Amino acid sequence: MKKVNLLAATAFAIVAPAIASTPAFAQSAPAQAPEATQDEPAVDDVVVTATKRETTLLDTPISVSVTTGATIQEAQIRDLIDLQTVVPSLRVSQLQSSANTNFIIRGFGNGANNAGIEPSVGVFIDGVYRSRSAAQIADLPNVKRVEVLRGPQSTLFGKNASAGIISIVTAEPAFKFGGNIEGTYGNFNAFILKADVTGPITDTVAFSLAGNFNSRDGYIQDVVLRTDFNNRDRYGFRGQLLFQPSSDLKFRIIADFDNINENCCGVVNIVAGPTVAAIRAIGGNIITGSPFSYTVANNARSINKIDNYGISLQGDKDFGKFSLTSISAARAVDSFTNQDSDFSSADLIGSNINDTQIRTLTQEVRLASNFGGRFEFLLGGYYFYESIDFTGNLTFGRDFRAYAQALSGNGISTVEGLLGVPANTFSQRGQGRFENWIYRNTAYSFFGSADFKITDTLTFTGGVNYTNDSKRFASANSSTDAFSALDFVAIGRNVLSQQALATTVGGLLGLPAGTLATAAQIGAFAAANPAGFAQVQAGANAFGAANATNAAVNPLLGLQALQFLPPFLNLPNAVEPGRTADDNVSYSLRLAWKATNNISLYFTYGTGFKASSINLDADSRPFPADFIPGSPAATPPPAASRIRTAGLAVPNLTTGSRFAAPEIARVIEGGVKGQFPKGAFNIAVFQQEIDNFQGNIFTGTGFVLTNAGKQSTFGIEFDGNYSPVRALTLNFDITYLRPRYDSFINGAALNAGFTTSPANLTGLRPAGIPEVSLSTGFTYRRAISQGVKLLLRSDYQWTSPTQIAEGAPQFRRSITSLNTSISFEFKNGFEISFWGRNLVDQQFISTIFPSVAQAGSLSGYPSQPRTYGGTVRFKF
Repeated sequence: MKKVNLLAATAFAIVAPAIASTPAFAQSAPAQAPEATQDEPAVDDVVVTATKRETTLLDTPISVSVTTGATIQEAQIRDLIDLQTVVPSLRVSQLQSSANTNFIIRGFGNGANNAGIEPSVGVFIDGVYRSRSAAQIADLPNVKRVEVLRGPQSTLFGKNASAGIISIVTAEPAFKFGGNIEGTYGNFNAFILKADVTGPITDTVAFSLAGNFNSRDGYIQDVVLRTDFNNRDRYGFRGQLLFQPSSDLKFRIIADFDNINENCCGVVNIVAGPTVAAIRAIGGNIITGSPFSYTVANNARSINKIDNYGISLQGDKDFGKFSLTSISAARAVDSFTNQDSDFSSADLIGSNINDTQIRTLTQEVRLASNFGGRFEFLLGGYYFYESIDFTGNLTFGRDFRAYAQALSGNGISTVEGLLGVPANTFSQRGQGRFENWIYRNTAYSFFGSADFKITDTLTFTGGVNYTNDSKRFASANSSTDAFSALDFVAIGRNVLSQQALATTVGGLLGLPAGTLATAAQIGAFAAANPAGFAQVQAGANAFGAANATNAAVNPLLGLQALQFLPPFLNLPNAVEPGRTADDNVSYSLRLAWKATNNISLYFTYGTGFKASSINLDADSRPFPADFIPGSPAATPPPAASRIRTAGLAVPNLTTGSRFAAPEIARVIEGGVKGQFPKGAFNIAVFQQEIDNFQGNIFTGTGFVLTNAGKQSTFGIEFDGNYSPVRALTLNFDITYLRPRYDSFINGAALNAGFTTSPANLTGLRPAGIPEVSLSTGFTYRRAISQGVKLLLRSDYQWTSPTQIAEGAPQFRRSITSLNTSISFEFKNGFEISFWGRNLVDQQFISTIFPSVAQAGSLSGYPSQPRTYGGTVRFKF
């Protein structure tokens, strides 16, 4: 807890002056829906803060989905991964480790697997930005609602909102004593305990304390280690203080700590390539042919240890005609992962350690008018600072050399012999890649919006945001894999020249055809015929130079596929400064018409911005403009480039990217919203596009960070609910998406050999985005006896068949999920619930990728099977 205390002190030092000098406006508490009597559902307007003002959903001219705290509780939604079952436009996937989660809205989103890549979907909890996925996936706290804002939201939320926003709003401490305690038990030995309590300390100070514990066995069994993968082992604490000395001033302090310690994530084989035989030949195993047997064979457990903690202070001051808000926060994430990344029982990769420390400071100040007339405005400023310190290593295991020998026909030993180095020099256990990165990001923005009522029912809103973002990054990486530093063009040229010389001299000496002259014979020939030898030697050298890059003549070139961990060109250097500087002006124009008391329409044009993302990975490579790859021993040698001219080139250096350029988003959208006594609906039709969409593609040995020229999506969204009778509420949500790569010349896709290669994806549909997604269900509430209420809820999720990966149309998925719960609520505060998720036990592969260092094989992540259980809850 010392880490939390340190953050608290830091945050207070930042926050106190800001609050003292600029008190903040008090946001009026949202209207509470009256408790439904008997079996009558509440029908009051839903209050949202999507525009940083509290407005009803009907009067919010933005495409936004709202999931209430009641729905989250009834549907057994534990975290943001579960949230997608009730929000069709949202896709959430967990990749590689517990720290890597990807959020996608309307087909746009990225951010996992690389700490330097910021998400396109911003996640806010009580107004505080969570910059990395490891800080976003904790079990949901005491939630009032979750708002999913679809489309670019940079005008009010700044950078990294080019695809949308997820805003989680939790309950403030109350001045009335109360609380909740619940326990859940389910299959896979799931045990969940949650508790919270709130109440007054004085007439002006209230508190709340909450804790949660989440434990579950994994649903993937390792047949070698006799353990399970994809378990749950999490706990967290959250404390709040609310100081409200008057009706127009309040301060809210929140401190939280979450811990994850899990064995994640299990990977199954999808396609067994030729390398599987090599793994089995050295005594290892990969379970093939049954991806949904939920069994794997590894030689080590995966470690995922994540501490996520922070403190925030929000101050609100109401001056009558104006209100002021200040939100200050200090947050930290400490993440340590180690994975058996070859996903086999052979010890090919001995370690794949990533140790990351992220520290974030944010400060936001907003001034809003409360004129109550035709004109209202909001002005604000935002400051963001983040530091990332990352160390990692990827080392060979005890079986790697035998594996490399099997793949190369003992080529490793052959090279050792050619070079005259001791046997077993190369590809030894413990050799590998060692990374050290530092990253510093400073950003600030100024934003404002204004509402002007043209008439009593027609409102024009304009907003603008200026963001300035600068990043500095540096590496101190090294590789002890000497084999990967060998230049097989130069070595092959020398070997070919020597062989040609020995063959020619042997022929001149009358040796049998094909017999190579010995070194002594060559020396004697040179001494006796110096002029003739010079000609022979020149011809041999010319032969070596001409054929060094010809794989049909130089067999050593085939060993380049085993050079997994070549030397790294660190930066900053004389050519690459290791920094980016971006600025952008985003804006939005919106016209909203309140046609009747129940119907509103809106039309929007808006832009969005996401700053440059940095490739904090060993696969970071110079841009093609700075370096032309190739061996100096090639004929002709590679053309001059800035890095080579500066003398910075290291062996086997290739090109790639150091960072991806900023994303610029645009959206044209029209929508209709309706609110009636028995139901509500929202319809949105949009055309959204992003220039320079940032993509991060796994190749089997690393990641390629690149920009698509342009990606666009046409879509239609509908969500609605209807209560035909008092006890029953029906809901239906559907999303239609038609995405397209308008320009993506430098893309990458799986090829016929199931490796990733460059591809022009222009004109194609992006993988992983279903054409149709729907969620439908019902909630039934009824008093069944004196003091006992029945609650029955069910929701059904379906997506149309979707290609999983670029270049692999034969691999598709379609999701069908049925979730149901039945609860009995007693007058004394007790509740008993029985629930099930994915009751149809549908199985699908969420993601596929080239198997690590196993050309020709594919791996993937299987879906979670059926879960079910019971919950006992007591409210007081």
